[in-house]
Amino acid sequence: MTNAIEARDVAKRYVLGSQRAAYDTLREDVMRLARRLVTRRPEGRRQRGEVWALDGVSFAVRSGEVVGLIGANGAGKTTMLRLLSQITEPTLGEIRLRGRVGSLLEVGTGFHPELTGRENVYLNGAILGMRRAETARKFDEIVEFAGVERFIDTPVKRYSSGMYVRLAFSVAAHLEPEILLVDEVLAVGDAEFQKRCLAKIEGIGGSGRTVVFVSHSMPTILRLCERALLLDAGKLVADGEPSMVVGAYLGGEHGSMSARSWRDDTAPGDDSVRLRSVRIVNRTGATADTVDMRDEVGVEVSFEVLDRRVPMTPMLALYTERGEHAFNALDPSLSWENPLDAGSYVTTAWIPGNLLNEGRYIVSAFLNTIGPGRLERKAVAQEAVAFYVVNRGDGISAKGLLVQQWGGAVAPLLAWETSRRDEPAHVG
Repeated sequence: MTNAIEARDVAKRYVLGSQRAAYDTLREDVMRLARRLVTRRPEGRRQRGEVWALDGVSFAVRSGEVVGLIGANGAGKTTMLRLLSQITEPTLGEIRLRGRVGSLLEVGTGFHPELTGRENVYLNGAILGMRRAETARKFDEIVEFAGVERFIDTPVKRYSSGMYVRLAFSVAAHLEPEILLVDEVLAVGDAEFQKRCLAKIEGIGGSGRTVVFVSHSMPTILRLCERALLLDAGKLVADGEPSMVVGAYLGGEHGSMSARSWRDDTAPGDDSVRLRSVRIVNRTGATADTVDMRDEVGVEVSFEVLDRRVPMTPMLALYTERGEHAFNALDPSLSWENPLDAGSYVTTAWIPGNLLNEGRYIVSAFLNTIGPGRLERKAVAQEAVAFYVVNRGDGISAKGLLVQQWGGAVAPLLAWETSRRDEPAHVG
């Protein structure tokens, strides 16, 4: 299969405070090109007042591949999309594209504010290399998807930001570019619009076209993409299967890890007990950064008993990313009323599948001494680990065919009973 996108040692430099004239002479353009061809940045040296938004990034995207681009703010994601969109050029390196490129990077990118929605649709079609007849054939579908029928002959400068982005996305998605680039701009839409956009992107990916998708929503990346790229400080640090790359992102300095351990006397606890590790695991026993909402997920707690005279009961608390307290849980077994012999222990609490909603969850772990009417905390690990619950769409869940996020910390799959009542209406 051929590559739709090839980036070879791409670097992009910005000089702080510099300004260029609105236009340059041919001589200035030729001189700038010559300097770019002969100048090489000394390794390990940075000039004062310059920022390298990208630094030696290389990758290839196969035709028909759906790739997620992730990383912290300032990592270089949007800069890379601007280079791929040919809005700007790399300072060093080379980008090769095979096919027409459609992009949605910012509200209004590619639209002329003085033109009407109708005129902008045809203008964008021409920019993409579409014949007028091709654009006309898609026109009604574009307008219906965007929901701007009443305003299609109004200059887009009078559109709200929501109308603007709906039409911009609809044009980019329906005019069938071979390569579609989408930034986090979809986040400005309402929930219904986001649902339709995600469904459309899924359809585009299934049609054999190439998609590069930037998002801070890890569940969205995991649902839509077959591959992910991780940028950090302008460098490509991970490239591969989405769950692996997302795990690398969450396990780095930009996210909470799904495993944490303590090996010395700084471990949570006291002279009677010490926590040694907390880990998110799947049924195979592997550490899990992400889990499908249909699958059970385990919270594994390892601890060391130092004083057998004190009984211990393990407990955990689960919170959403917004700080909402989802639930507490402990093992109600009466065996915990008896003191444990000194030594190392491992206990795992299993959260059932089809319980948690999509999103990021934070786990706090505790070891307690519990008696009638009392609870004494012996070891506390607040916000010890975190993991993502995603909806990969394989199998039955409480969300059915829906793809958009909905409210609540839990999304339980309930048992429904339905019967038909053929009873005559009561008269009298």
